[in-house]
Amino acid sequence: MRLFLIRHPLPDVAAGTCYGRTDLALAADPLACAEALRPLLPADAPLFSSPLRRCRELAELLHPVPVIDERLLELDFGTWEMQAWDAIDRAALDAWAADPLHFAPPGGEAVADLRLRVRDFLDERAEDAVLVAHAGVMKLCAAEFAGVAADAWFSMQFEYGTATLIEGGRIVWQNRRHG
Repeated sequence: MRLFLIRHPLPDVAAGTCYGRTDLALAADPLACAEALRPLLPADAPLFSSPLRRCRELAELLHPVPVIDERLLELDFGTWEMQAWDAIDRAALDAWAADPLHFAPPGGEAVADLRLRVRDFLDERAEDAVLVAHAGVMKLCAAEFAGVAADAWFSMQFEYGTATLIEGGRIVWQNRRHG
């Protein structure tokens, strides 16, 4: 089984802003991104997408019938959503850094909860699949499907509008923009 992970294109949000579940528009039309990514993807594989428009708009250009799946939503940052990172209480950020898997921002969810959603989604996959999702979801897919260690997957970088292929329990390529 191959898992093609696509991170949504750059959203229209100020740099340094904490966002997860906020349904942001894209900074630019995703057509060029879709055209560049299409040669990297299997034409016959199902495509799954987060319902947030920064993913959904690209998914709709890549596949005639994308499957929208709530489990692919990004982490819910609760009251931190749309706040500048440097405006968030330092003690709260330190608590999150000390236990990033289990700490939940006020009104939000812990990464452990996101991990359960992603694991549930992946457990249903038996054949090639394409996902248009968020960095947090992609990191957890890498952890679950490619066996990336916890100390490494938090620091993994998935660039906007790129694809990553996981196959046979390993990352074959990462952050590709075109075929």
